[in-house]
Amino acid sequence: MSAFPRAAELGLIGCHVCGLVISADMPDPDDAADELACPRCGSALHRRKPYSYMRTWALLIAAFLLYIPANVLPIMRTASLNDIDDNTIISGVVELWVKGSPDLAIIVFTASIVVPMLKFLSLGTLLLSSQRGSGWARPQRAKLYRLVEFIGYWSMLDVFVVALLTALVRFGLLSLVEPLPGVIFFGLTVVLTMLASMSFDPRLIWDGRDSDD
Repeated sequence: MSAFPRAAELGLIGCHVCGLVISADMPDPDDAADELACPRCGSALHRRKPYSYMRTWALLIAAFLLYIPANVLPIMRTASLNDIDDNTIISGVVELWVKGSPDLAIIVFTASIVVPMLKFLSLGTLLLSSQRGSGWARPQRAKLYRLVEFIGYWSMLDVFVVALLTALVRFGLLSLVEPLPGVIFFGLTVVLTMLASMSFDPRLIWDGRDSDD
């Protein structure tokens, strides 16, 4: 048994909107009929976000499926007087490196490849371990969620990097740059991973079997 009682054991519930903590008696925290309203802001109160696992898994899987065409399909077309070239994220990174912009290539690779993959792995780990009621590294998993949530505020950087890519790649005399379907899939991936992070309830990390505490 944990030395620190949970809020549910003390009959407390916190508003996820304004942060107010009140005393409440909710027989079934996932039953919409038992919803309470926050006396300060009027938001519905839940001991745990309703259907958190279901929503987070659905959004995460959808984001991963969209991430595949985001990397396979070209994200932009550059046209010069000599040729027309369609570029995916990876080919854009390679082109930046070859053209003498390794710093920008690293930024693009990190923001567009490394960060999304880390978000997929992190959220997947949090979901699986929480659903199994694992007591493994709970403080570290809570910190991991806060890190994912923090990165979420900067997720649109991925899209901005794509914009920088279209502006800074130089193929001789550049006359035209236009976005292609890949950038739409990439933007949708960013939005869905942000929603997945918001749907996950970090309090679920601390639920589970008492023997794991």
